[in-house]
Amino acid sequence: MKKYSDLMADWLVDLGYTHCFFLGGGNIMHLLESCSHRFTCIPVVHEVAAGIAAEYLTELGEGKRAFALVTAGPGFTNVVTAMAAAFLESHELLVIGGQVKVADLSLGRVRQRGIQEADGVALATPISVKSVLMDRVIDQREFNAWTQAGSSGRKGPVFVEVPLDVQGTSVDEVTLSNAERAAPTNPLPSATAAQIAEINQLLERAERPVVLLGGGIDRRLVRSLLPQLEKAKLPLMVTWNGMDRVPSDHPYYFGRPNTFGQRSANIIQQQADLVIALGTRLGLQQTGFNWQQFAPMAKVVQVEIDERELTKGHPRVDLPVLGDANEVLRELSSVTPGNWSEWIDFARMVRREVPLVDPQNVTASGYLSPFEFNDKLSAIANGDDIVIPCSSGGAYTSAMQVWELKRGQISQTTKGLASMGYGLGGAIGAALAWPERRTILMEGDGGFSQNLQELGTVRAQKLNLKIFINDDHGYASIRMSQINYFKGHYVGCDIETGLGLPDWNLLFPAYSIPVMTLKPGFETDPEFLQRFNTPGPAAFLVSVDPKQTYFPKIMSRITEAGSMESNPLHFMSPDLEPEVAAKVYRYISGDTGAKVTK
Repeated sequence: MKKYSDLMADWLVDLGYTHCFFLGGGNIMHLLESCSHRFTCIPVVHEVAAGIAAEYLTELGEGKRAFALVTAGPGFTNVVTAMAAAFLESHELLVIGGQVKVADLSLGRVRQRGIQEADGVALATPISVKSVLMDRVIDQREFNAWTQAGSSGRKGPVFVEVPLDVQGTSVDEVTLSNAERAAPTNPLPSATAAQIAEINQLLERAERPVVLLGGGIDRRLVRSLLPQLEKAKLPLMVTWNGMDRVPSDHPYYFGRPNTFGQRSANIIQQQADLVIALGTRLGLQQTGFNWQQFAPMAKVVQVEIDERELTKGHPRVDLPVLGDANEVLRELSSVTPGNWSEWIDFARMVRREVPLVDPQNVTASGYLSPFEFNDKLSAIANGDDIVIPCSSGGAYTSAMQVWELKRGQISQTTKGLASMGYGLGGAIGAALAWPERRTILMEGDGGFSQNLQELGTVRAQKLNLKIFINDDHGYASIRMSQINYFKGHYVGCDIETGLGLPDWNLLFPAYSIPVMTLKPGFETDPEFLQRFNTPGPAAFLVSVDPKQTYFPKIMSRITEAGSMESNPLHFMSPDLEPEVAAKVYRYISGDTGAKVTK
């Protein structure tokens, strides 16, 4: 006989899990004790970090797998944000939660019966691919089917809630262990031969094609295909979630288009006559809120594994393909190059004429422009660094617009939920996935404050993590919205309007983490370089002007009806100089679409 929690932990080992992020509690005491003997168990200070770190380690680890272990009630509710983000990004995340004894479950008859009881399954259901209460002992076959429901097909979080008495039950290991009869899979659909042929025909006829690679494209696959893609001369772009699929020095890489993306990439994409979108759901951030004018001159091909994304009605898709985008990319990598030299030369010219660091941004004297900072930091970063550009705000958008990704670098972000405070938990997961490499985190001071308690985890694990905080006294993106739409009526967006942020120079030493403030010229400062290149945790405060502008951006206006009206992707503000615009808008009218300039 064997304790059931021991058996469940053994089954998780068989499934390839290596790490467990947890915060202890009475309702997971059996599971935690069992897991402590089998996994690298990382205690966190708040459960949301357990979920975020587990997601990032699994996503980036290339073979390593992690799960989050949380107790009942507040232990579970604290991890909900991580589950919601993983659900929106279609990322695998297994969360195992404790629960009160089966006999103490309220089962909806009363509001609460057991101590700390809350219906985690009901709360998790809308943000998971499977949410289930294990109110009985199940065999290995069923256990695998439950826990792995989000690891294939369109991935996503799984929540398994295990009552305390079920965890501690004595069971017959031989009777329950039957993995050989269990292979839970959600096979991916495949594009048909006719669809592949149609895509190839569109490519043959296209004069201005681009291939947009999203987060659904496997990192290892595209890494292996890069030489073939170079021979095929396919013009490549990446979404923000696919940032690290193509290095910035690839000769046919033309940027990261997005609502907050690179202006040159937006201009190029919007003038294409064929857009092949692989592994991206083409959400509103990717197409622009004015999605009716996404790629207005192009035939749009979208390859997706979720039919609902192909039929949602936005943007216009001329050839929807229900299939595995990785298979399609493999097919495209062997195409014969088309007559695209004029288009490729044009795209390269646009990238030269429209710099990643917009010269019209305003930075007061003595401060670091976040764009210049990211430009210089990416230049001195190494090819094996892990890059985590948080998930929201000015620190995020400036990094995603400017960072030049080197070959070998791995990057991860979570833009669907765009939650503040996501960066540190993600960086912890990334650093534990690759302990022999340096992890670089960029986050704003407001966002970082939401999970700063995990500095204790950074210190305890001695992570090789370099933390860069945009120190601008608050929420830069909220401040800019209040400037643009409400005439600068600031409400709770910074220290001056009541936002409680720490004194960073006191906070980091409390965790025995060295901290220094960066000023212009930091990239040649010997003290900075020494700290940046020395293994272990270190923090750097990037002095950002509270009134820093964040251009380019898509402008919107509030209509008389109270709704928002946005420019299409190729009209970012401020306007380009007329002579530059005349060059880069070669294939599209300079006044196409409603243009908001205020």
